[in-house]
Amino acid sequence: MKLSQYDLDRIISMAWEDRTPFDAIYKQFNIKENQVRRILRRNLKLSSFIMWRKRVKGRKTKHGALSSSTRFKSKNQKNTH
Repeated sequence: MKLSQYDLDRIISMAWEDRTPFDAIYKQFNIKENQVRRILRRNLKLSSFIMWRKRVKGRKTKHGALSSSTRFKSKNQKNTH
């Protein structure tokens, strides 16, 4: 799957946001969590990637299965319907 620079930037932005779960990225771009990690690893400085991984590891708001809430759409996020 070839992603545009705009899509890559949006995926990185969504992944960086603490309150946007990986499920939202999957729903919008059909990209799983491990693929998001690969995208960030390739596009961020190593220190930024390490800081991000420490921050999101086990975070309930990033992992839908750990979160009790299903609401994840930001008011700034484009409509997909």
